[in-house]
Amino acid sequence: MEKYLNIIQNSFTGYFNYLVEEISNPGWTNYFYWLLLLSLIVWVLEIFIPWRKNQKVFRKGFWLDTFYVIFNFFLFSLIGYNAISNVAVELFNDFLALFGITNIVAIEVQDFPVWVQLLIMFVVADFIQWNVHRQLHKRSWLWEFHKIHHSVKEMGFAAQFRFHFVETIVYKTVQYIPLAMIGFGIQEFFVVHMFAVLVGHLNHANVGWSYGFLGYIFNNPKMHIWHHSKELPEAHPYGMNFGLSLSIWDYLFGTAYIPLEGRDIELGFEGDDDFPEGFKNQMLFPFKKNKQSLNNN
Repeated sequence: MEKYLNIIQNSFTGYFNYLVEEISNPGWTNYFYWLLLLSLIVWVLEIFIPWRKNQKVFRKGFWLDTFYVIFNFFLFSLIGYNAISNVAVELFNDFLALFGITNIVAIEVQDFPVWVQLLIMFVVADFIQWNVHRQLHKRSWLWEFHKIHHSVKEMGFAAQFRFHFVETIVYKTVQYIPLAMIGFGIQEFFVVHMFAVLVGHLNHANVGWSYGFLGYIFNNPKMHIWHHSKELPEAHPYGMNFGLSLSIWDYLFGTAYIPLEGRDIELGFEGDDDFPEGFKNQMLFPFKKNKQSLNNN
């Protein structure tokens, strides 16, 4: 027990020191300033080449989404996620040790060129995320958490990070074992992460890009806008276009849907008129709804 308490303590102090280091010492592998830079670049694109020209620069929900960016990218780890995840990893490793297993690496990729390692990690992680994203729509209890992301009524780059912290836990938990089975052992993972942030920013931005034939590989604003459509077609009652960075999964598995240009479609979900608008109430909403569902059953 003492070991795990030490992990928790070290996780809090370690992540706090990491944040201080990130902000006070800019560098090429600095998440804070890369996030700031990418956000500013995409926001400038929204301002100068907007797809929806009548949409305000400070659109509805802009400041709420800005806080979500800070919370989900940094603060959530600071207030507990980093400590919990470190303890979970240690517990998992201790469980393996009971059977004499020191690691679960099944595929050795350390000898591959770095770019190949990054590509493998990117594709594997994105495919897992695509599957998790589908479940967020299909499983009713998960959908209550995912509603927060779909409460966006006007799209903008920062809307990417309007999501409940439980989604982070679900994504990372499902990803952990498959990625742990691949022995990457590289420090450049931030390249994959920041590329995914850029693609996500663009997908939610007020820009009308489709990338031509590359749109069949990479998710894009003209495709992702339909994922946020309030009206769902009969063929896709749980939603469509679930890809995060890559669209190829939707084309391969029949969940792609772009019937026409969706610039001015209504966004949201059925019954969102009464959905809470503040951060605190949005965080509490799914717990209340799921509790009500349990009580009704």
